[in-house]
Amino acid sequence: MNDFQEATPILNVKNLQASMDYYVQKLGFEKKWDWGDPPDFGCIGRGKVEIFLCQGGQGQPGMWMSIFMDDVDALYEEYKKSGATILDPPADCPWQTREMLVEDLDGHRFRMSGKPSGRAEQSCTEG
Repeated sequence: MNDFQEATPILNVKNLQASMDYYVQKLGFEKKWDWGDPPDFGCIGRGKVEIFLCQGGQGQPGMWMSIFMDDVDALYEEYKKSGATILDPPADCPWQTREMLVEDLDGHRFRMSGKPSGRAEQSCTEG
């Protein structure tokens, strides 16, 4: 059997430059590359996660994605300072994760997930 190596989501964006700026300045990604003249396709990354951004093609607005990390609460503090759009603050979920929900300029939503803290709140977004 031929095993898969990795998956890279492709998100549809209205304005590649504005989206790149948001991911870098608000969500803490780094710009990996862009392509086209003017650019209409590019890649951003943070840690082991890479995402392709495609202006006006490939994909649809409003996609959902889960991203896993060690400390959701530290990321929450980082995002509050950067001005990222946080839809739901961190909460322990019944499915044994701690999650917060953030959104980009095109309505794509990210479930930022980590280990549960053991706190009592149960206000997770289920979709």
